[in-house]
Amino acid sequence: MQLPAVAALALGLAFAAPAHADTLADIQAAGKLVVATEMQFPPFDFKENGEYTGVDKDLLDEVGKELGVEVEYVDLPWTSVLPGLEAGKYDFVGAPLNASQARMERYAFSSPIAYSGNAFVKRKGNDEVQKPEDLAGKTVGVLKASSSQKQVAAYSETLPEAINIREYSDMLSVYADVANGRLDAGASSLPNVSYASVQRPDQLEVVEPPFGKPNYYGWVTRKDPEDQSLIEAVSAALEAMKADGRMAEIQMKWFGKTEDLPDTMPVPDL
Repeated sequence: MQLPAVAALALGLAFAAPAHADTLADIQAAGKLVVATEMQFPPFDFKENGEYTGVDKDLLDEVGKELGVEVEYVDLPWTSVLPGLEAGKYDFVGAPLNASQARMERYAFSSPIAYSGNAFVKRKGNDEVQKPEDLAGKTVGVLKASSSQKQVAAYSETLPEAINIREYSDMLSVYADVANGRLDAGASSLPNVSYASVQRPDQLEVVEPPFGKPNYYGWVTRKDPEDQSLIEAVSAALEAMKADGRMAEIQMKWFGKTEDLPDTMPVPDL
């Protein structure tokens, strides 16, 4: 009988590795992968009628099947997610993280789960903002400590008048303040603002074209030797999902289109 790719990888690692702590082996022995995220970032992570749903949930459920374990989800404020990972409170971060050089030096990234570029979203009918350059001197809401915040700050430096950047703890609050006129725009990944505008077509619209540098989303765990087998197994699971069409089905469900993703996370110039 031929083993699934991820199971074979885990078995091979078990025989090849010296006798030391191994996170993947511990997870499979316990039968449970504990994943932390913030459930206020649609379409990737959010609650609908009190139930967790989104792109990450669909993908991670399939990863759990590939690893042969149950996935347990922990909902935390975004500012607590990465510190909790470093403190060893859970196995994995299932929130979509933009790759950056600094993050890739600190965390072990999976292969990409989605394309990420940054874009602004404005209130529907706000004719003062027709293109990204029109936000010079205006107020833009961003998720605190996010890659988008850094991208907006960098883009602001190219404008004749700086953008007033206002930090928020969640994107739902950003969208609400854009819709009610408290903000001139919000900024996040293109998939995120596109989904928000589709969900609120009478309130929000995307400012075209996107701004900043293109990037990819990935998941992360600790960059320790004992965690290497876990991140390799998760990436192998994603590749299996690409090969059999499950990845494309999930992309169509949430984005309305499919996208080709690299096999490994590119090192970004960020």
